[in-house]
Amino acid sequence: MTTEAAPTVVHTRAPGKINVFLAVGDLQDDGYHELATAYQAVSLYEDVRARRADTFSVTVTGGPAVDVTGVPTDGSNLAIRAARLLAATTGYRGGVDLRIDKNVPVAGGMGGGSADAAATLLACDTLWGTGVGRDDLLHLAAELGADVPFAFAGGTAIGTGRGDELSPALAKGTFQWVLALADFGLSTPTVYRELDEHRKRHSGDISPVRRPVVDAGVLQALRAGDAGMLAESMHNDLQAPALHLEPGLAEVLELGEGNGALAGLVSGSGPTVAFLAPDLDGALELQLALTSARLSVVRATGPVHGARVVSD
Repeated sequence: MTTEAAPTVVHTRAPGKINVFLAVGDLQDDGYHELATAYQAVSLYEDVRARRADTFSVTVTGGPAVDVTGVPTDGSNLAIRAARLLAATTGYRGGVDLRIDKNVPVAGGMGGGSADAAATLLACDTLWGTGVGRDDLLHLAAELGADVPFAFAGGTAIGTGRGDELSPALAKGTFQWVLALADFGLSTPTVYRELDEHRKRHSGDISPVRRPVVDAGVLQALRAGDAGMLAESMHNDLQAPALHLEPGLAEVLELGEGNGALAGLVSGSGPTVAFLAPDLDGALELQLALTSARLSVVRATGPVHGARVVSD
C-alpha cells in the first residue's frame, strides 16, 4: 500500500470582483455599514504559492499593470493573517512561506487583498493537510473581511450584512468587462466616511436611508445573461463619494460611455472603473479607445470560479 506524499508547494488562485450593484445602509453601532450587493467574480486572478516553513512570511510581485509597492509584507498582510488564523484554529504548529503574484489592482475596489486571503486559506489547508473543508474555510474567511468569503466562493452572489452573508445568484452566459485602472488607490474606510459626510451635507435633499436591498432588475438581468438589461440596473452608492475624492474619475466614466460601453461604474470603493461592453467585439473596441486615451486598461470576463488549487 502506498500513500501520497504531502505536497511541498501548493499553488492556488482566487479572482477579483466587481460589485455590479452596491447599496449601503447607515453607519451601525459596531462601526460598519449594512450592505446589499451583487458580486461578480471576474477573470483577474491572484496567484498564491505556499511552501512549508517554520515561520510566516510573504513575498509579493505584481503583473504589468499592478503596482505592489504599497502592499505590506509584515503581519498586517491579509494573507499572513489568513495563514495564522488557520494555524491557530487547527493547532498547526508550523509556518508557511507565501509567494503572491497580484493581477488585481491594489486598493482598486476589486477585492485583491481578499482574494489573497481566500487563496491562502485554501493553499495552507491543502499544504498542511489540516482538512478543514470548504464550508469551515468559508466561516474563517468571514472573520478576515467582508469580501473574503466571496473571493473563496466566486461566481455570482448576493451579499448582505457586511457583504459576507452570501446567497448564490443565478447567472447565465458571460459578461464582458473593460476595466480602467488608476495609478493611485483609494482607502475603503475613507470612501465610506465620505459617504457618511455626503449624506450629512445633503440630509435635506435626499431621502432617509432605508435598509439596503439589491434591485430586482439586477437579478433578472443576471438570470437572463442580458448585458443591456444589467447596464440599466447597475448602481454603486460609493460612486458619489469616490468621485468627490477623485473628480477625475468622472472624465474616465464619460470617456468609456462615449466609446461604446453600455454603462460604467466605479468598482466597489474605487478607483477602478468597470465598463460593461455589449459583447467581445465591443469590449475590444472599447479597450482600444481607452488605451489610445493613455489609460491603463485590462479586459475581463465574468462570472468565473472562486478559490481553487492549480496544477503547475
